[in-house]
Amino acid sequence: MDHVAGSWFDGTAVAVIGGTSGIGAAIAAAFAASGASVIATGAVLADPAEGITHCALDVRDAAAVTAFAASLTRLDHLVYCAGIIRRGEEHDPAVFDDVIDVNLSGAMRLATAARPLLAVQGGTITLMASMLSFFGGGLVPGYAASKGGVAQLAKSLAIAYAADGIRVNAIAPGWIATGLTDPLRADPARSQAIVARTPLGRWGTPGDIAGPALFLASPLAAFVTGAILPVDGGYLTV
Repeated sequence: MDHVAGSWFDGTAVAVIGGTSGIGAAIAAAFAASGASVIATGAVLADPAEGITHCALDVRDAAAVTAFAASLTRLDHLVYCAGIIRRGEEHDPAVFDDVIDVNLSGAMRLATAARPLLAVQGGTITLMASMLSFFGGGLVPGYAASKGGVAQLAKSLAIAYAADGIRVNAIAPGWIATGLTDPLRADPARSQAIVARTPLGRWGTPGDIAGPALFLASPLAAFVTGAILPVDGGYLTV
């Protein structure tokens, strides 16, 4: 190999959308620790972190997304982690629409805006799918529909962007301990059922997703595009 792991991201520019908390924050930190210059966006800004610039961005605002992309001079890797869930409320069409707008349409907005810069570098896009890309969710029809859409969006953009030298993939996290899953972890019966079904026998952590995100952006994955990578402790195998 012409590269060593420590140099793959030196001098590269990475944008992690939804990168100020949870899985996105762990991914942003991992890229920064690997030598990348990282900009992490969020609806709410987090405390400053070494090697990471934070910036507010509403992914529902097309003009704001366009302006964000225009502010970048270089972009090698885009990771889209922005997401919301509204358990028990998503049967309301207005709430359903909002979830779709953030989780799915936002991903398309960012991919479209970032495409010209990524094409210059032959870069990558990594989207965030979910176990609910594969399963239904009676309390979260908007979230499940959005994450099913994210999986198909990754496959579709992989085809559409291949001529630009851009690889597009998605990660499907299993049950990860973040703010989005607080209600599930607080319910002993639900949490126990999740752990019991997971062959590795535990909840995942945001850090468990960071390594696969770096892999998909690295030369190790040079022939990987259109993939949906489950990182779930084996949950899908049961």
